[in-house]
Amino acid sequence: MKKLKYDVIVVGGRIGGSTASLFASKSDVDVLMIEKRQEIGSPVQCAEGVTYGAFETLEIEPSERYVRTRVKGAHIHAPDGRRISYEGGIAQGLIIDRKIFDKELAIESAKAGTDIMLKTSVKDLIIKDHKVCGVVAKHLGKTIEIHSDVVIGADGVESNMARYAGIEAYRDPKNIASCAQYELVGIDVDPEYLEFYFGSKIAPKGYLWIFPKGDGVANVGLGIRGTVDNAIDYLNRYVSKLDATPVELNIGGVPVSGPIEKTYTDGFLVVGDAAGQVDPITGGGIHTTISCARIAGEVAAESVKMEDSSAQFLKNYESKWRQDIGKTLDNSVKYRKMADKLNDKDMNALAEFIETQDIEAISKISVLKFVGKHPNLMKILTEIL
Repeated sequence: MKKLKYDVIVVGGRIGGSTASLFASKSDVDVLMIEKRQEIGSPVQCAEGVTYGAFETLEIEPSERYVRTRVKGAHIHAPDGRRISYEGGIAQGLIIDRKIFDKELAIESAKAGTDIMLKTSVKDLIIKDHKVCGVVAKHLGKTIEIHSDVVIGADGVESNMARYAGIEAYRDPKNIASCAQYELVGIDVDPEYLEFYFGSKIAPKGYLWIFPKGDGVANVGLGIRGTVDNAIDYLNRYVSKLDATPVELNIGGVPVSGPIEKTYTDGFLVVGDAAGQVDPITGGGIHTTISCARIAGEVAAESVKMEDSSAQFLKNYESKWRQDIGKTLDNSVKYRKMADKLNDKDMNALAEFIETQDIEAISKISVLKFVGKHPNLMKILTEIL
């Protein structure tokens, strides 16, 4: 690859990077996507659940090459063992094989015209007159400068790009969920339902999940915050009770503090986990990342065509994604803060209340009567609202 100048450079080759690259390339501009690993798709970085809406945003039909199961609902387990079943809505979707899906998405981007550099680390941004105008990268032992009109940072929760660009992206470690997940074989689980377990003994300030992948295979993982023990310690305690064999282990962190304050500057945009575009309640980020990354790719391409990559123009990216999902993420931050204050007794009471109600027809009066019987819940709602 001899080009040292592109219209758009995307740093990171996972879902956010490939989506941004795909839609920038579809807009007929020259795009380079840079991935630090030698293969796109590995390691797995989430529980692998995705909504049908994500594929609508991508304008791609889900393929049996990477779809493992199709789920129609979820079972939610309270600390006292009470189980609530829920079908449809956000509990309905697909469990995919991320190793295959991520690579397939990169292939779609390449077909649209994106150039891809693997095993390439971005060491710094090229900044001239306070404007980002390219990257300094190390590729197979050689340091090279690649110039561009716009750089998109899609380099994950440990993002350096935003910081290099002068964007405040610091996250309090208390707002990073520590996660661990096994892919297990020989586990007895309903292939059409997700399983979620709550409680201070299982996953403090978080939850444990089981996502079925068919044929007795499932992802079993959890996310926690503010504990002495590590996520893997809690997970091992749970898994030790199962008669199943692990074939893969993944450990990482997920930002649950909500989006960073600003996601653009002159010549630069940031998307996905790097921008905190993750649901603070669930820790899920595939659909939100795809939505924001598509907007980033389209706005970057438009700025190239308009010959205006100023912060004033690129602000359109932030305006659009906040209009699209900003309110949802802001509300999720409030709900997460409320959930942080719930103890096991509160969770059991909530589960009992929901179990006796028609979810679609819960009235404000019934909610108020319920909360009135539980002082801690009333206090928490008052503080949040």
